[in-house]
Amino acid sequence: MGEIEGSKNRGMPILPDVLGPNLKVVFCGSAAGDKSAKARAYYAGPQNKFWDVLHRVGLTPERLLPQDFRKLLKRGIGLTDLAKGVSGTDDKISFRKGDRMSLESKISNYRPRVVAFNGKRAAQEYFRRKVDYGRQNEQIESSVVFVLPSTSAAARRFWNERFWKELARFLGEVRTE
Repeated sequence: MGEIEGSKNRGMPILPDVLGPNLKVVFCGSAAGDKSAKARAYYAGPQNKFWDVLHRVGLTPERLLPQDFRKLLKRGIGLTDLAKGVSGTDDKISFRKGDRMSLESKISNYRPRVVAFNGKRAAQEYFRRKVDYGRQNEQIESSVVFVLPSTSAAARRFWNERFWKELARFLGEVRTE
């Protein structure tokens, strides 16, 4: 169905992209966190809400573990980061000029229905301006863009699951409880 792009000739990304055709959504973070880089798995920090919220809002039928990140392709979900060659917290990473172009190239190639930024920092770096949470007026290529509160434990004071539920509703996959 898709491919998991490795680091062979790509300047050694910290985590591989998980991308393929016909994706419903590609989640784009700023960069791999230190715990994720060490575990070689997306959103691996023990306090990160990513895997729980994917399940709670209905985007996955079960709660996956960070090391299961490759299984998301089967669910029509992709993963990438804006800054692929660095890791750390948003206040410690630096973005390169080419990061924006690299993301655009990936989105142009795979054409997901939605690009969802996991946190404002990656979206602000991409759009080069301040952004609000929720669905954006701009698109990336033909993909609708959402900006979601970061699932990182470091951003817990900004947490609001409402925007994640809006994304799930948009994708037509809301869990009824």
